[in-house]
Amino acid sequence: MPPTAWEFRNRLMAILNGAKHSGKPYVDLVSGNLYAQMGGEPKSKPRMSICYDIMTRMMRPGDLVLNESRNSNGTTILIRYSLKGTRDN
Repeated sequence: MPPTAWEFRNRLMAILNGAKHSGKPYVDLVSGNLYAQMGGEPKSKPRMSICYDIMTRMMRPGDLVLNESRNSNGTTILIRYSLKGTRDN
């Protein structure tokens, strides 16, 4: 079964919380990598779109889009999530 929006959000939160507890100042995350970690099928544009949507909705002040590209497989985004301060998501 393909990953849901809820599963993408939970996985992203786990990544951010783990990095924060490790003392990292930020995490750079590519949507395709998050999608692959969730066992997503590379050719599933609708699910990749949900991953992109969750990643951008989870952005907070101080987070940056470092790269965004669109191609026949959908949109790929690289976001730097700042871990300074609190992330109460």
